[in-house]
Amino acid sequence: MTKRYITEGPADPSTRALHANVTSAFHNLQTDVDVTSSFSTSTTEGTLTSDSQHSKITRMADALGVLSVGSLAQINSGEQLESMVLQCVQIKPMASQQGQERYRVVMNDSVHFIQCMLAQQLNWVMHEGKLIKGTLVRVKQYQVNFVKDKNILIILDLDVMEEFSEQKLGQPIALGNPEADIKPQPGNISGDNMYGKQQPAKALPSRTNGATTNGSSHGTIHPIESLSPYAHRWTIKARCTHKGDIKTWHNKNGEGKLFSANFLDDSGEIRATGFNDAVDQWYEVLQEGNVYYISSPCKVQLAKKQFSNLNNDYELTFERDTQIEKAEDMDGVPQVRYNFTSLADLQNVEKDNTIDVIGVLQEVGEVGEIVGKTSSKPYSKRELTLVDNTGYNVRLTVWGKIAQDFDAPQDSVIAFKGLKVSDFGGRSLSLLSSGTMNVDPDIDEAYKLKGWYDGSGRNEQFQSHANTMSAVMASGAGDRNAYKTIAQVRDENLGMGDETDWFSTKATIIYVKQDNIAYPACLSEGCNKKTVEVDPGQWRCEKCDKTFDRPDYRYIMSVNVSDHTGQMWLSCFNEVGVQIMGVSANDMMALRDEGEERKVTEAFAEANCKTFVFKCKAKMDTFQDQQRVRYQVQYANPLNFSLEAKKLADVIQKYSISDNNSLFV
Repeated sequence: MTKRYITEGPADPSTRALHANVTSAFHNLQTDVDVTSSFSTSTTEGTLTSDSQHSKITRMADALGVLSVGSLAQINSGEQLESMVLQCVQIKPMASQQGQERYRVVMNDSVHFIQCMLAQQLNWVMHEGKLIKGTLVRVKQYQVNFVKDKNILIILDLDVMEEFSEQKLGQPIALGNPEADIKPQPGNISGDNMYGKQQPAKALPSRTNGATTNGSSHGTIHPIESLSPYAHRWTIKARCTHKGDIKTWHNKNGEGKLFSANFLDDSGEIRATGFNDAVDQWYEVLQEGNVYYISSPCKVQLAKKQFSNLNNDYELTFERDTQIEKAEDMDGVPQVRYNFTSLADLQNVEKDNTIDVIGVLQEVGEVGEIVGKTSSKPYSKRELTLVDNTGYNVRLTVWGKIAQDFDAPQDSVIAFKGLKVSDFGGRSLSLLSSGTMNVDPDIDEAYKLKGWYDGSGRNEQFQSHANTMSAVMASGAGDRNAYKTIAQVRDENLGMGDETDWFSTKATIIYVKQDNIAYPACLSEGCNKKTVEVDPGQWRCEKCDKTFDRPDYRYIMSVNVSDHTGQMWLSCFNEVGVQIMGVSANDMMALRDEGEERKVTEAFAEANCKTFVFKCKAKMDTFQDQQRVRYQVQYANPLNFSLEAKKLADVIQKYSISDNNSLFV
């Protein structure tokens, strides 16, 4: 279908005649004013000269000259217009979920009016006061939707024609069935009865990025931002930016499985979820990074914000007949979008907000495990330390499979999308299940960080946000590279309060308890519960309700450590125990079973005098009706001698001893 630029009046005969009559009337009025230019007209409120009257009428005639008269009727009939000039006659903020700012406007072509919605990327015209009542705009990109028996125009791009700002032009009526008995509306249009009564209309074609898609085998391509529960027969072209793992559930109503994926196009992002059969049908088809056509029927519903971090009020649910096809042409579809927050600005971010962060990976902790309070299920976790060029570091936790398979090398740059901000111990971050991680991404921010870190960043000292448990806890002035001594841990009464306290200490092992160093754990993946030997060679796990021919031994150790200020007992679990002993718990128990007591004794002797940086938590515990502070090791790292030497040099430098007063000869 041939497209038209409508800038100087309508193209069809009926509206052309109307435009000519209106223009002629204004020209006649101008002539009458010219003849009586030396006179003035009295009003009840003052005196209005014929010159000002002439100027006002000239401006109105000029505005009508550029207005696309009759254009709304043309798009209503299915025509594709490259652009059109309309007048804004009403502006009203929309009530939206999650605090998202949206605006509803009413546009007029002097014959008809229509309700419109501004895309979020156009909010700037409201913030800067560009778009006001009476202003003319050139609509360059739009989408027409049929919503609640009304035609809605979603404006995706426009130019404000600031030289034109007039009162309402013409006497527009509601856009609808031309045979309907619709009376002209008054100057102030009411939002309650704005459109008159309309018959259901067919889905209207759209124009996106200046090109129609009616000839495409995929039909009309809709922007993600235009999707709503009232949109019908739509297709989006979007990139899969994230695909989650398959999750299962069991309850009294039955069992099932699901997965979720995020999709991105130029207008925004949306989350899609598939259940049961949809998992089998689409999980292997969808791959992160690829672009797909997704077509209705596909349910659009209000987003469950507790499961999604995307800025969208709606989400998709795959149905039985949902159509998904890989797009070979990926042009025009953006890659993953980031909105990075610097580590220094974390103190200004509210708790539970979702943000994107990029930083240099400075330290990687061992895989740990916690048990959910409500589900009693074990969850794998790993703690990372990120730094950036603002001089701050932060503790970041990854979970589940990402924690288990994490293999990014230290000093690499990692971009995280979808991090939850916590005030635990100050400021810390946690990667949500719907979040993503990209190691050494091909973006400008990554190259800048890498250049800074390789140049000077690796030798800098970093601050932690107040009370944050970072890779190495700051003592006193917030110096990232300082540890707490054992005496400081005791003097500061860490763990004596109601909350858990975190600290790091550099200490040397002086003794390892040799009794009860390990327990027989379940062999099921992710269980780790203690098993009981019911019969010789039969080990049973009550949780899994399974029996095994052998257990998987895991360390549970108590070690005594010391520094120059004192000594303390630390509780260690399997991953730390392997580092300390140098062998697995299975091998150690096998030596004991085989009667190799000499080798066992040697292994314990070799564990003594090893020095580590222990990352610990302190919490009050009750044992045999007595309260005591328990110090539990989260993970331990061997000494980094280059880093330790740098710390000692910095300590010496703080004394600021000049050559003349030097204590050294």
